[in-house]
Amino acid sequence: MISGIGELDRVLGGGIVPGSMVLIGGDPGIGKSTLILQLLAALASKQCPVLYVTGEESARQVSMRAARLQAADNTNIFLATETCVESIAAMAAEMTPSLLAVDSIQTMFTREAASAPGSVTQVRESTARLVTLAKTSDLPVLLVGHVTKDGAIAGPRVLEHMVDTVLYFEGDRGQPFRILRTVKNRFGSTNEIGVFEMKESGLAEVANPSALFLAERPVNVPGSVVMPSMEGTRPILVEVQALVSPSNLGTGRRTAIGADPQRLALLTAVLEKKLGLTLFDHDIFLNIAGGIRIDEPALDLGVVVALLSSLFEKVVDPTTAVCGEVGLAGEIRAVGQMEMRLREADRLGFTTFLMPESSYKRLEKLPESGMNIHGVATVQNLVELLFQKE
Repeated sequence: MISGIGELDRVLGGGIVPGSMVLIGGDPGIGKSTLILQLLAALASKQCPVLYVTGEESARQVSMRAARLQAADNTNIFLATETCVESIAAMAAEMTPSLLAVDSIQTMFTREAASAPGSVTQVRESTARLVTLAKTSDLPVLLVGHVTKDGAIAGPRVLEHMVDTVLYFEGDRGQPFRILRTVKNRFGSTNEIGVFEMKESGLAEVANPSALFLAERPVNVPGSVVMPSMEGTRPILVEVQALVSPSNLGTGRRTAIGADPQRLALLTAVLEKKLGLTLFDHDIFLNIAGGIRIDEPALDLGVVVALLSSLFEKVVDPTTAVCGEVGLAGEIRAVGQMEMRLREADRLGFTTFLMPESSYKRLEKLPESGMNIHGVATVQNLVELLFQKE
């Protein structure tokens, strides 16, 4: 089933599979209920009746949200405020909707378990009843799950094993951007992400995330560089920011937002050892702008360039993009899908691209724009190329 919300279909592997169980988790207020209501409205507009069961809110609250999202007048959306799984199954059997959404699984209970809603037993048994409903009637079921303070979906771990697809809705409530990330998917890739922007009228798809994440990038400021990251099959350009300043405590702090702090400490040690820099008495702060998180090794070269730019107080040309993994010996190692990263940087107007020398030698097709591409083998080569031109 094609929902019509392109970013959601991408994350699900192309669309909604009949009989599948999809679990969406995320922080409170991040927009899970808004996303589900927009999905139901998109399906209902195709003359597909859908059933929305909520145990979190009253019918009036859902109606107010639907009015804001301009979905209140759609007669194919059916709403029920119910928490008993057996009653939900009876409703679904009677009306045979094209999709069932349950918000949230932690509020549901089954009469066959004596414990309170939200307990481990009730969450597990209620999910099992809904899985049986989905598989026996070929009805796709969408579950909303609460998360713990550590960010994991609340309830027993077996909950994630029972469903077919697990999605996490991420983002800072102070930022307008939202990332829908796949953690498990039996019908598609687990590397895809969907990017949305929260607006007054609901969640809007972001067709060009690179331009969005770079929209507020400062120009001619030390400590900033652009790195093309691969999220599944999609290249996204992100800004890597670093701030290196002398510490008053004797031993510097290492803080990373949107990246692995252990990786930051490792790269700092490589710079100290291979370039002879003194960084142990400096505070080092790293940030991936826009609230996105990058976990791939290709981020290493961007981190190194941003750190050196801030330390030397030298600006990196704003039309320069960098990408590569840095090893413990100071070597710059190849990363995958370099040609797709190169095309995305070229499309957004970047004129210089720094990549591992081994990746440069394997390039089959260069951009027609005449982009300056440099292969660098070590961090020493990187310093000579970027910071010792004078």
